[in-house]
Formats: sequence, structure tokens, C-alpha cells
Amino acid sequence: MPPVSSFAIDVPDALLDRARGGRQDAFEQIYRRFERPVFTLALRICGDREEAAEVLQDTMLKLFHHIGDYRGGSPFWGWLRQIAVNEALMRLRRQRRLVAEISVEEDELPGDSGPLPPAAADAALLQRALARLPATTRSVLWLYHAEGYTHEEIAGLMQRTPSFSKSQLARGTRRLRALLQIEEPAHA
Repeated sequence: MPPVSSFAIDVPDALLDRARGGRQDAFEQIYRRFERPVFTLALRICGDREEAAEVLQDTMLKLFHHIGDYRGGSPFWGWLRQIAVNEALMRLRRQRRLVAEISVEEDELPGDSGPLPPAAADAALLQRALARLPATTRSVLWLYHAEGYTHEEIAGLMQRTPSFSKSQLARGTRRLRALLQIEEPAHA
């Protein structure tokens, strides 16, 4: 079962209708509901608080200008999350930080890509360890583990292959375990 995204926030249809009608108070309510999830996602992908604040601003401006494009059919939060992910990845691309990744040899792919270990629950320790990973690897780990994206979805977002996403996840998980000083699980 994929994790529940921090974006999974119900937005009443009446609130969306008011926002589509250009009501400032409706936009403010939506902003308050999604400010933290957008900022957190941007921080995890970009690795920098100032960059995350810029992504938050860009995401909310896009929401303001394009709310009429949201037609329903899927949850509003999923639509907004996609905007935030795209904005964060675009920012990395513009800075050419998305090209740095953990190199992978094809014969090293299998690896463990299961859930992060319990020791990762220490948020400060996890944040420091994530910050030490290349932006691409950190993005794959966050999108897969925290946001529940599939390898195919991540590949599409990063304009790569699913095997690229899998390899970054496997290598990134191993590197994160090393940074957190957690032993690799024994394989049967």
C-alpha cells in the first residue's frame, strides 16, 4: 500500500468554486491548507529552504492563474501536488542540479528498496542525511517513499526510464542507511 501523501487534504467543492470565481478569501484558505505540504515537498527535492520558499510561491501563483484548468475527476490535492513537483524539478533543472546522481552499475541494481528503516523517524537526522544526497537521488527517494509515486511516474517526471528510478532508489536507500548508520538487512 503506497504511503498517504501529506497533500491528501480534502478541499470542499464550494471552496474550489469560490476560488475559480476569483475570491481572494478562497485562495487564502487553499494556501493555508497546502502551504506546509508544498514547502516540505520542495525542501526535500531542492534541499534548500530559500529554494523551497520560491517553489511554494511559484506553485501558488500557478494555482492562482490555472485553477480554472482543474476539472475534477481526480482529487484536487493530486493536481496541486503535480504542480509543486513540476516546479521543484524545473528549478533543479534550471540550476543543472538534477544531473548529479549516484552512479549505478547495471549489475548492482537489485538491492533493497523497501521502506526506510525505523531509525529514519528522527526527522532532524533524516533531514541532514537527505541533504547530503545528490538532488536527483533525494528527489527519487522522496517521491517514491513519501509521496507514493511509482517508478514509471518518477521516470516520466525526470524524463528518464523506470530502471533509472529503481536504481536511484536502491542506491539512495543504501547510501541513506550508511549516512544514518543503519545496517543493511540480511537477504535470505
